[in-house]
Amino acid sequence: MPLKQLNTLHRYEQDKEKKAAQALQTAEFEYQQNIERLKSVSDYRLEYMKRLNARSMVGIDSATFSHFHAFIAKLDNAAGQVDIAIMQSKAMVEKSKQLWLAQRQKIQAVELLLDKKTQALTIIANKQEQKMFDEIATQQFVRRKMLG
Repeated sequence: MPLKQLNTLHRYEQDKEKKAAQALQTAEFEYQQNIERLKSVSDYRLEYMKRLNARSMVGIDSATFSHFHAFIAKLDNAAGQVDIAIMQSKAMVEKSKQLWLAQRQKIQAVELLLDKKTQALTIIANKQEQKMFDEIATQQFVRRKMLG
């Protein structure tokens, strides 16, 4: 593969790697957001349970007690939904990480090819340069012999 095509392929793979890294970063952000949501719901549930306990100490009617329990059940349901979102976002982080790592390996493979191609072209250029110097030296030698 010509050097120009390898350079184009390298840029293309780098663009893909950049997009994969951005997708990974987005997935990690979503995962962290879901963890924060769960913490918020859990903290709010704990606070609400403390309120229920405090109200129970001074006496609470059954309607208010039922309202508290219904709201706690909604918080538990919300926590369950956030748990599902956490599992999904964690799976997305893992998938994104694997895609990014695979893309990094592609770039490294292209870079290895680029290095080999550059070395081969350098060797060819050096041989051509040496051949040119040898021809010049030979021509100078022949001229000296003819003149001398």
